[in-house]
Amino acid sequence: MFSFQDQFSAATKANFEAQLALITTLTSKAFEGVEKLVELNLTAVKSSLEESTVNAKQLMAAKDPQEFLALSTSQAKPSAEKALAYSRHVASIATSAQAEFTRAAEAQIAETSRKVSALVDDVSKNAPAGSENVIAMMKSVISNANAGYEQLTKSTKQAVQTMEANVTSATEQFTQAADKATRAAKK
Repeated sequence: MFSFQDQFSAATKANFEAQLALITTLTSKAFEGVEKLVELNLTAVKSSLEESTVNAKQLMAAKDPQEFLALSTSQAKPSAEKALAYSRHVASIATSAQAEFTRAAEAQIAETSRKVSALVDDVSKNAPAGSENVIAMMKSVISNANAGYEQLTKSTKQAVQTMEANVTSATEQFTQAADKATRAAKK
């Protein structure tokens, strides 16, 4: 049978290894998100350069100011729509990365909590008489920490939902403004 120090040492080692695994997982997820953003930005820059060249050639070929204005107006809405699609894609990447971080952290915290509870249960079985109050206090601390984590998780999810709602609202407002500007320029 293991002594308390052996159990604590094994639990500490396991916790350290779990923390290292979590850091590795989160780092990997962060790099995946950065890779997606870099790929999106490269694609957007290439596309923007090509379109800018075509649009500039069209504008330079305009024969009079009215044709120039008509071409400028016709190019405004597609540009606004592309900017809107870009912002949605960035928001999607950020939301996905946040969800991956949350899943990894939740799994790690649940596993750590389970191990700590098991350790406390093992220690309480072998604890000397008179240590019931200390064991009860340790269980209470663990229970309170779990409740705090659950509240933090709920708050984080609510914050993400609020951010997504704000991005959606801003996107809708941007679309409406672009449509108004396009209609006003056509008049």
